[in-house]
Amino acid sequence: MLRSALAFAGALLMAGPAAAATYSATLDVPTSDRFIARDIVWTCGPAACQGATEESRPAVLCQSLAKRAGRVGSFLVDGRAFSPAELDRCNASAKAAPARSIASQ
Repeated sequence: MLRSALAFAGALLMAGPAAAATYSATLDVPTSDRFIARDIVWTCGPAACQGATEESRPAVLCQSLAKRAGRVGSFLVDGRAFSPAELDRCNASAKAAPARSIASQ
């Protein structure tokens, strides 16, 4: 009995933590910034934003990115792209784009 318990405990220790998922997103208005949104550090450049976390709720991470950085054009989780419906739900949380002034005539 004791040997079984020790073997089980040893197996748990050797398993280690789960690997972090990788995330990539393009923004409708690119930014070059680094910030934390929810449980992920996003590093954004002219082409895309990148991040990794063990958080297992990609939809929430996408929404938090949209709230912080604006509309998301594409969102990938470990290489799997969000569907158009998933992107629509994500972008429902997007911050408003800056208002553009109209030149008076």
